[in-house]
Amino acid sequence: MATINFEGDAREWNEDAYRRNILRDRERAARTVFRTAFAPSERHKPETIVAASSDGSIACYSLESCICSAAQVRNGVDVLMEEPIAVIEGHKGPVYDLKFYDDGKEALLFSCGDDGHIRGWKWLDVLNSEVPVAIQGSHLKPVLDLVNPQHEGPWSAQSPVPENNAIAINKQEGCIISATGDACAYCWDVETGKRKMVFRGHSDYLHCVVARESSNQIITGSEDGSARIWDCRNGLCTQVINPEKGRKLKETSWVSCLAIDASESWLACGTGRDLSVWSLLSCECIFNIESHTPVQDVSFDGNQHILAVGSEPILRRYSINGKALSKIQCAPQSAFSVSFHSSGITAVGGYGGLVDVVSEFGSHLCVFCCRGLDKDKFT
Repeated sequence: MATINFEGDAREWNEDAYRRNILRDRERAARTVFRTAFAPSERHKPETIVAASSDGSIACYSLESCICSAAQVRNGVDVLMEEPIAVIEGHKGPVYDLKFYDDGKEALLFSCGDDGHIRGWKWLDVLNSEVPVAIQGSHLKPVLDLVNPQHEGPWSAQSPVPENNAIAINKQEGCIISATGDACAYCWDVETGKRKMVFRGHSDYLHCVVARESSNQIITGSEDGSARIWDCRNGLCTQVINPEKGRKLKETSWVSCLAIDASESWLACGTGRDLSVWSLLSCECIFNIESHTPVQDVSFDGNQHILAVGSEPILRRYSINGKALSKIQCAPQSAFSVSFHSSGITAVGGYGGLVDVVSEFGSHLCVFCCRGLDKDKFT
């Protein structure tokens, strides 16, 4: 840490430390949480929040500790720099999505990112690591590491490895599905680590994917402005949804996020301009709401309400028929993730490395800033 002598004596000045502190503070301010997830718990209560960040880190935080620290914050300080209980150096480049596979002692934590990898860790190994948090990141090795295929062009030229923008879990079929930057979705067998199927049909890269396990289907959303429903038995597209079809504006939008309710009957679809809900039984649009800012993530809560966040510091809640129910101010100026726990708690993650935890009644339980791979915080 650089020292400053207010009496004018600069003999103890450490220029290198000063520069490191400036760069570290800038990196923290620009860090983005792309996904939050509540870890499985034997008591079925939200105990641990996992955050995937733009610096490649996957950090785990005790919710109880965050809430207790928030209660002790003094006037003038409104954001906690919370210490993680575990940190994984997940990917080279940003981590875009997290999913848990199973919820028992054999639970796996899967992540995907800009480097084209899908990696899986044993959740108990993450929690029970004896390595100090300061050096923990690179010591935790994945038990599964899947890499997207490279496509061969003219004269055997290899394309770059496409990034993974989102993943979905189909536990019933024992597979994980990735939405990638080469406009394809890939289905991987969790047991063997082999690619089972490729879903081709979109004309631009994919932003999102969800699994509809009851019908053995997946649904993908793309930069081409469409969502497609796929049959996982043969890899064929069975339905194309165009959320903004019929718009008078010529410029196209993109499908940025998707969510399926617990009954797997309703699909929420966010785009650069709209939020819509579709019946998966009839593939008809139930409602469509124009948004002033891009919708960047959606989720269903336990009451069939739709939670939506985007490039504004607001968490919005809608009924299944499109009625606006609430609007809650949140800490991230731009939110990329909204995660709901069955207890009623919601976590919103986004720009600035911030995570805002909101109770079922709309009050803020805590706001904290993810430290990520900032190892020199201990020096």
